[in-house]
Amino acid sequence: MSAAEQSAGGAAMARPERTPDALRLAIARLAPHRLAEMERQKNEAFQLAAQSNSLGPIRGWLTIWAGEVEVERRPDLLARRRAAERAVQTLDRHDPEWRAATAELVAVLDEARGATE
Repeated sequence: MSAAEQSAGGAAMARPERTPDALRLAIARLAPHRLAEMERQKNEAFQLAAQSNSLGPIRGWLTIWAGEVEVERRPDLLARRRAAERAVQTLDRHDPEWRAATAELVAVLDEARGATE
C-alpha cells in the first residue's frame, strides 16, 4: 500500500466497500467524532428514499461518505482539505485566495469521490 493510502494514525487502511456498514466501520476508525453526523445523514437519506420511492438519496449518501472515508484515510487529501478549510475560514470572501481555497475543497472532494466509484 502506498504512502497515500496510510491512515492519519499511520496504520494502513484499505479502501472499504461502498456499503453502510463498511463505511461506518471506517469512519469509526478514522474519524469517530463524525459518527453522529454520518448516522444523522444516513437516516435522512433513508427517510427521503422511502418518501420518494427512490434509491437516489441512498446512492447519494453512499457517494458522499465513501468520499469522506477516502479523504480521512489518505493523508494527502486530508492535508489539502484542512489547509483549504483554514483558508476559507480565515480569508476575506473578496480575497482571490478565498476563491482558490473553495476550488481546492471541491477538487479534493471530486478526487476522493472519483477514487471510490
